[in-house]
Amino acid sequence: MRERGWEQLDIILFTGDAYIDHPAFGVAVLGRLLEKEGYKVAIVPQPNWRDDLRDFKKLGAPRLFFGVSAGAMDSMVNHYTANLRLRHDDAYTPGGKAGFRPDHAVTVYSRILKELFPHVPVVVGGIEASLRRLTHYDYWSNSLMPSVLLDSGADLLIYGMGEGVIQQIAKALRNGFNAKLLRKIPQVSFLADKAYVDRLDPQKTIMLDSYEKCVEDRQAFEKNFTVIETQSNLREQVATLVEPARGTYVVVNPPYNGLTTEELDQSFDLPYERAPHPRYNGKGDIPAWEMIKFSVNIHRGCFGGCAFCTISAHQGKFIHSRSEKSILAEVEKVTRMPGFKGYLSDVGAPSANMYRMGGRNTELCGKCRRPSCLHPRPCPNLNNDHRPLLDLYAKIRNIKGIKKAFIGSGIRYDLFDDTPYLETVLKYHTSGRLKVAPEHTEDNVLMLMRKPPFALFERLNRDFHTICDREGLPYQLIPYFISSHPGCRESDMQHLSEKVLGRLHFNLEQVQDLTPTPMTLSSVMFYTGHNPYTGEEVYVAKTQEEKRRQKSYFFDEQPRQQGRRTSGGDMRGRGDSTSRPRQRDERRGNAPRDGRRDTAPRGGRPQSHGNTLRDNRHDGQQQRDTARTPRMGRKR
Repeated sequence: MRERGWEQLDIILFTGDAYIDHPAFGVAVLGRLLEKEGYKVAIVPQPNWRDDLRDFKKLGAPRLFFGVSAGAMDSMVNHYTANLRLRHDDAYTPGGKAGFRPDHAVTVYSRILKELFPHVPVVVGGIEASLRRLTHYDYWSNSLMPSVLLDSGADLLIYGMGEGVIQQIAKALRNGFNAKLLRKIPQVSFLADKAYVDRLDPQKTIMLDSYEKCVEDRQAFEKNFTVIETQSNLREQVATLVEPARGTYVVVNPPYNGLTTEELDQSFDLPYERAPHPRYNGKGDIPAWEMIKFSVNIHRGCFGGCAFCTISAHQGKFIHSRSEKSILAEVEKVTRMPGFKGYLSDVGAPSANMYRMGGRNTELCGKCRRPSCLHPRPCPNLNNDHRPLLDLYAKIRNIKGIKKAFIGSGIRYDLFDDTPYLETVLKYHTSGRLKVAPEHTEDNVLMLMRKPPFALFERLNRDFHTICDREGLPYQLIPYFISSHPGCRESDMQHLSEKVLGRLHFNLEQVQDLTPTPMTLSSVMFYTGHNPYTGEEVYVAKTQEEKRRQKSYFFDEQPRQQGRRTSGGDMRGRGDSTSRPRQRDERRGNAPRDGRRDTAPRGGRPQSHGNTLRDNRHDGQQQRDTARTPRMGRKR
């Protein structure tokens, strides 16, 4: 600040991630956008919440507001495995070290800021805040939790992608805190009293069941979810959602319709340093940065609608694509980066092959309420033409300095058309292993996952080998599968094993246990044991013994014949062997409620209070995708 001659900052952004000035990291994007608008902005990465809180105080109070994000991942997914065990690493920290952010980071950071600077507005965003904006199932406490606004004390919440919103908030606060102006901004959520709610237009307001009713009646929670998901998948959302909770009301304004291509290009074309901050020199590589530093993101959104995925809930169902000009300009920037040897690690997005896709007749899209354009069958109005993407690939291959551009993001093989997309990817854009995610083999499970029939994967497998044999390519097809998804019994995993290991002769590297993340259909089914859309009962493997048995058909471990088994393979007479993490004091993160402080040193692993969460690959398809596109206001 002294070097710049600044006496006071306008905006200070806090994040649970290390700071990397790159368009794949949300806080960097928001900081650059605000900087372009002339604001004085500072970013505080991974502040120490355990000491005397100097990281929160050292820059003083900003003139406009504090911004808070947990980082590119929900902090609980970041910390715990699906088996509720504490992770020993963090991909968004130098050296991959764990312990640099608290549990429920949004709540912890916001409470500290409101305590230190009670009169300065706190605006929260990012995937943790976005997907916890209303009543949600929290797997780590095995309970329903209210909107993060209630526990954090934040004044405003941005959900979804934040570029179009953050600038409006800054403008509204230029002349001092004005709740009336802030509450008119689209794509924000806030707490309001009954008088405010009574003034809302009843024709454009949807009153949800209260948090308290959802806790008492799981059907109320199911009904709320179907309303929220249906509204979030509309092309033009006009309804304001209102949810009573703890004597107040959580209000969620309808969102922007999405960024135009020009606006999206602007976000990617800002003058990023495209590198971690120099403060991290000598502290070890940042794994998430190493994964994406030579990659390029080409679009946002996903219309796949997978039940376990958070992308459509956060980025939206409709695709917003960058222009070729912007993408090619970024590729040229990558070729000039230190250490670049000619290989792009990924030309991708949440789903690699949805570039410029959407409805042929947008009026029909405006009437559609389907959560997926591909499930249970592809929409006849969907334009799945791969030619624009193939043209883009060809232009990238022709850029000087590019030896090969790999496709590292997941490919939706249920989108294939009559273009030579698969052949082109195998010949020019595969490193030797093509990764896809059928997730399961059994139709009853795939229907609940909102995934295509396994027959499509079998056709892909045949086509893959036909092309590889013809072109002389010694490549491997690598499928990913999920165990313990709602509806999946032990017998279903046995059938998966027989088909994949037996008939198709695959050697699987990993089979993932599902982590139920907030605001997904899978998490609702996991908690309630019902399909909220049909009311049908759904089997859920909840105990660690049930989960272990489902994975035991892989990795050379046969299920033990112990206990009485039902026809579905679930065990009776065995308690849940999982120890859930103790309740933590959210003000101090990892300190127990008796007031004792966690004595772990900064950068060390916090003390583990009981066993805690899943295998170390990013949790489920939703976290595979979120990790590729980290951003505040931004999952995948």
